[in-house]
Amino acid sequence: MTLTLTLVRHGQTHFNARRHLQGSCNSPLTRTGRAGVRVTAQHLARHTFDTVYSSPQGRAVQTAVELLRHHPDQPLTVDKDLRELSFGVFERRPEHELDAVQPWSEFVPAMLAGTHPGLDGGESGAEFMGRVRTVFARIVAAHDAAAHDGSADRHVLVVGHGLTLGAYLATIDPTGLVALPNASVSTVEVDGSVARVVTAGVDLAGHGAVAARPAPAPAVLATHG
Repeated sequence: MTLTLTLVRHGQTHFNARRHLQGSCNSPLTRTGRAGVRVTAQHLARHTFDTVYSSPQGRAVQTAVELLRHHPDQPLTVDKDLRELSFGVFERRPEHELDAVQPWSEFVPAMLAGTHPGLDGGESGAEFMGRVRTVFARIVAAHDAAAHDGSADRHVLVVGHGLTLGAYLATIDPTGLVALPNASVSTVEVDGSVARVVTAGVDLAGHGAVAARPAPAPAVLATHG
């Protein structure tokens, strides 16, 4: 049987709309963000989820709660390791300020490769990729065995962040970080030890490229953790 992971990025926040970096810090969803999440929630209403996971950060929890309005009996499991990358001293600052120091097209591949030392006060690439690999391995291990022990497929919903979800997708398909618009949906299927990306960054809410920047592929993805 197959384990399906449905990955949803949180809805648009005020920092997203202003193009400010938002990793360990938080800001609430905008009116547009809340409307976009409702569109995604309606799309996912027809699915039955065995478990729902969320990052502990407010924007992700707010998104998960909205999605669960269509699944009122489904509890929410919060996992701290699904949190977003910390940008250290660049938290809350405009994206262009980081680009002036290190372009996004260089910063992200180094993070995915696990070689970036981290921004001052932030998380290193090795720490980040180790955490991403560990949390998704834990989620898969908890449900993949059940999918094979029973007669039914398993379906798990994970609500998180652009870099965290994108980094996991890149570990499966190492072609670089894909753009994940706010409230977008990506799908991964796991069969035994084989995982494949079915869809990535489906923009149901129509938020487009705001706060959704792709980056070139890294030479080698991190293997830490």
